[in-house]
Amino acid sequence: MTAVRRILVVVAHPDDAEFGCAGSVARWVGEGRDVFYCLVTNGNRGSNDPSMTPERLARIREDEQRAAARTLGVKDLVFLGYPDGELEDTREARRDVVREIRRFRPDRVVTQNPFPTLNPYSGHRDHRHAGRLALDAVYPYARDRLHFPEVLAEGFKPHKVREVYLMGHTEPDTFVDVSGTMDRKLAALRCHASQLKDFSGVEGLVRQRAADVGKPHGYTYAEAFRVIDLPR
Repeated sequence: MTAVRRILVVVAHPDDAEFGCAGSVARWVGEGRDVFYCLVTNGNRGSNDPSMTPERLARIREDEQRAAARTLGVKDLVFLGYPDGELEDTREARRDVVREIRRFRPDRVVTQNPFPTLNPYSGHRDHRHAGRLALDAVYPYARDRLHFPEVLAEGFKPHKVREVYLMGHTEPDTFVDVSGTMDRKLAALRCHASQLKDFSGVEGLVRQRAADVGKPHGYTYAEAFRVIDLPR
């Protein structure tokens, strides 16, 4: 099989990729792969500060995400700008994700688990919708020429993704050793200062979770995914 060279991460909010796959992203970048981000919402509701406005928060979170992406070596990132907490499975949203898949032409798409879970974090409604949008965009919409003719008219030709990695799945089947990139993951997470006031507590939880995932596989730290292979 041809090696995976290009990877697109599609997530709902700024910081979702850092929590879910930043150790893997840093590893993949270190292996010479090109990684790109697509942020579907602007994260403009994630604050309890009475003086904060959605407009100001959106700008802060975009700056934080750009800093985190630089820390990891992400090659490029796109913000689709949908409102936090209001993401819906619409034609417009599907079209916008299709455009980025056709633009970046990834071999692998990494996204969030679209299936309901009892975990309130991985099961966040925006997360589920982002995952569903990404899966639907991968197949059939980004692949088939006659879907979204307006995107084709913009010059973005159809593209076939080879595999999808789902974060937060209750039955993962692929475990990436991130023992050597955990510090980079934490450095990227630290960029999201507006969301992580007690970073020492966050660090402890992130390390423990990655240790629990990695231990059965002989890794100090690992990240877990459910993989969907898409025959060409």
